[in-house]
Amino acid sequence: MHVVCPHCLATNRIPDERAGDAPTCGQCGAPLLDGKPVSLTDANFEAVVTKTELPILVDFWAPWCGPCRMMAPQFEQAAEQARGRALFVKVDTDENPKTSLRYRIRSIPTLALLRGGQEVNRTSGAMSAKDLLRWAGL
Repeated sequence: MHVVCPHCLATNRIPDERAGDAPTCGQCGAPLLDGKPVSLTDANFEAVVTKTELPILVDFWAPWCGPCRMMAPQFEQAAEQARGRALFVKVDTDENPKTSLRYRIRSIPTLALLRGGQEVNRTSGAMSAKDLLRWAGL
């Protein structure tokens, strides 16, 4: 499978059976699938989500949002549990208005499930790690 490094935007080829082994970027050495959510920006969002072959779960959030802050540990827990099976990313809607506008984010937290760069599911509101994984089919 191919996974784009959010740090240097290099495309990395990772054998499916090694995805859970916390691979690193061949170009910059940054972790790729270490079970931690990755922050994306307007500058790197499109490159990462369109060229990464894993399902991508996006948390659109803002630092001032109480439910977003409440859900953050649950999102991190779900990311750890789905390590190697999906890429969990966070997009700060205040800092990244282009991506938020493109995905028509009207309330936060909003979760979007992307496959092959296309949105396949969406929900709004905080949820537990267990519910999040079930919702995403992971």
